[in-house]
Amino acid sequence: MNTSVSNVRNHLKTRQLLLIAALAEEGNIHRAAAALNMTQPAASKTLRELEEALGVTLFDREPRGVRPTLYGEAIIRHARAVLGSLDQAQEELLALQSGRLGHVSIGAITSPGVRLLPAAVAAVKRLHADIRVSVEIDGSNALLERLAQDKLDIVIGRLSAEHDNVQLRYAPLAGEPARAVVRAGHPLLKRKTLALADVQQAAWLVPPAGSVLRHRFDLMFQRASLAPPSNVVETAAILFVTQLLEQSDMIAVLAEDVARYYTRHRIVEILNVQMDCRMDDYGIVTRADRLLTPATETMVCALKAAALDVYGAQAVALDSTGAR
Repeated sequence: MNTSVSNVRNHLKTRQLLLIAALAEEGNIHRAAAALNMTQPAASKTLRELEEALGVTLFDREPRGVRPTLYGEAIIRHARAVLGSLDQAQEELLALQSGRLGHVSIGAITSPGVRLLPAAVAAVKRLHADIRVSVEIDGSNALLERLAQDKLDIVIGRLSAEHDNVQLRYAPLAGEPARAVVRAGHPLLKRKTLALADVQQAAWLVPPAGSVLRHRFDLMFQRASLAPPSNVVETAAILFVTQLLEQSDMIAVLAEDVARYYTRHRIVEILNVQMDCRMDDYGIVTRADRLLTPATETMVCALKAAALDVYGAQAVALDSTGAR
């Protein structure tokens, strides 16, 4: 095919965008056609006509399905963006017709998920009872992937180097120091002060190898000229951590906000050991290539207001646009 790409705006139609997105999801023309209530010959013809109009091959035909080419990957990305905007427009119009502000979906890492987000959601629901709010708690990378797929409107998480070139708005909120926690009645709670050397030989519950917090945890001991603890159980499952602490004398490392949350509920106690261990700052993340819906704008404003109450001076970096 001719590799000189024709004017995309003149050739792309909504039906073609839907087919491109379906092919990306299904990897098979028959299944993609079925998902769109088209016949397979009609889907094949639509794809062929689009490729001929654009002058490029979008999908390589293989024995078991189709695989996007470099051109296909590019058009898939933009097709999803356009379709996502159209879905967003329809939802917003329907919400406005019914007198509602619509729906907002938020993803948060654990610390702001237990400290900041509940206050912001409660504030929004007090003023706008008809805004539907969906909440997910997960790691930053998983949440940012869902943001990129238009499955989330807002992420409260942290960005890393791999996200530098992604079109994202970022409003920093706070850092995330770590604390050591144990069960109530743990023998070490009788000690007023503890050094790292006092707990280096203890059994620890730690994040999985390869995680940022695990790296910072190990580095903390190395900086103190100590080998990182070798008697460890690795897990990211907080419910497992709290249950195992109840049944053992192990020590767990948790983000400070999470540790204080469980302390308030008398599930754990914070050990008085100096922890020179902290995660990078996290903040409010939204997509720069999307207009914020009224519901999303309302939630972002509520998050910023709650951040000033929760984090105080740390949240001063928040600006009116949330730009990074």
